[in-house]
Amino acid sequence: MKLSDYVRLLALAAIWGASFLFMRISAPVLGALPTAFFRVLFGAIGLAIILAMLKTKVDFKGKLQQIIVLGVINSGIPFLMYSMAALLLPAGYSAIFNATTPMMGVLIGWMCFSDSLTLKKGVGVLIGLIGITLLTSTGPVTLSMTVVMGALACLVATSCYGAAGFLTKRWVADKGGLDAKLVAFGSQIGATLFLVPFFGISTAINPPATWGNSEVWIALSALGFICTACAYILYFRLIADIGPVRSLTVTFLIPPFGVLWGVMFLGERLSVAHLYGGGLICLAVWFVLSKSTPKQEPSPASD
Repeated sequence: MKLSDYVRLLALAAIWGASFLFMRISAPVLGALPTAFFRVLFGAIGLAIILAMLKTKVDFKGKLQQIIVLGVINSGIPFLMYSMAALLLPAGYSAIFNATTPMMGVLIGWMCFSDSLTLKKGVGVLIGLIGITLLTSTGPVTLSMTVVMGALACLVATSCYGAAGFLTKRWVADKGGLDAKLVAFGSQIGATLFLVPFFGISTAINPPATWGNSEVWIALSALGFICTACAYILYFRLIADIGPVRSLTVTFLIPPFGVLWGVMFLGERLSVAHLYGGGLICLAVWFVLSKSTPKQEPSPASD
């Protein structure tokens, strides 16, 4: 990996860490489904604006159907799950659970996509889980059914992310590739089409008690335009450049940012153990990202 790849991973982690802050602001007011729907809708609009400004030719090269399905798996379902979790968990907790994505990516890749499970990857996942456990155990939230339901929602989301990374490589990168902006745009169209009927029915039957204030809609706008439109351009470019498993390890870097933004803007409690957990997570990133040293074949004996 080049230095620019690491910089993009760090920037993406900071942006996606902020998404849990914005969901924590909007979901308790509007509900999980409206938050997820407006996120993908604003994401699609933001990407359309970016494509128009850059005068990008919208040509999906016969891959639109796959990209729409990819959008359901990589955006529609996960965003809904995280919006549900935002009703149940602090922003920092959702960011912490999000760090299970590389573990899901490694396991799904090994079980379903013939990806090798090296010792270094396994050690990295284990260290990451220890860091996550340390971070979780230091927070103010005690174990309850609410926390379990929030955690399960997050794990459904990370399972989708784990599968989507490999599907992006199989459906897009391995078939000639596609501009990352078009992949991101098509995926948000797919996520919007997936969520719009659920949003319409939900709003007709049980509309939100309030549609919020300017703070809620600023948070939603940032969630859609920055944490979705801009972030997914970075993400799909990374998948094309460094592969799905390495791209998924951005989620190891998200918890420190998620905790930091929650402390700074929501008054969530910070413990020194968060720093220890964050350090372990950074170490896990190094293990999963770094290449294993290939075994040297013995040289043939000279005559």
